[in-house]
Amino acid sequence: MFLGTYTPRLDDKGRLTLPKKFRGILDKGLMVTKGQDHSLAVYPREEFVALARRAAAASRSDPEARAFVRNLAAGTEEQEPDAQGRIVLSAEHRRYANLDKECVVIGSVDFVEVWDKAAWERYVAANEESYSQAAGAALGDIV
Repeated sequence: MFLGTYTPRLDDKGRLTLPKKFRGILDKGLMVTKGQDHSLAVYPREEFVALARRAAAASRSDPEARAFVRNLAAGTEEQEPDAQGRIVLSAEHRRYANLDKECVVIGSVDFVEVWDKAAWERYVAANEESYSQAAGAALGDIV
């Protein structure tokens, strides 16, 4: 499980050092893809394969499903962390997530999210109150 918040920096070559707590799960290979809210999503390879298969099973006659599958496949890169636990984020991924130097890496239970630090701070400020008041059909019996 991926949990916690970390603040690594991107180096000049676009490399991001993964938190040590996450490396054991990700050292067998990982997939970096465009995530929601202009973040990046980092999945263990096996978890991503399962997600991609579920997405590919959606009806291709549905334009929204087609667009999602296309964007998921086109926006994903396979990576293996180096000996220091670093991955290289492509220029396109850095552009999409507006990543420069200051990053926030958060555990999102079954995958990892990479955010621009300022974007993450804005997201937290905008959503922290709704988290403390969480209720509703989307949450089912979680809260």
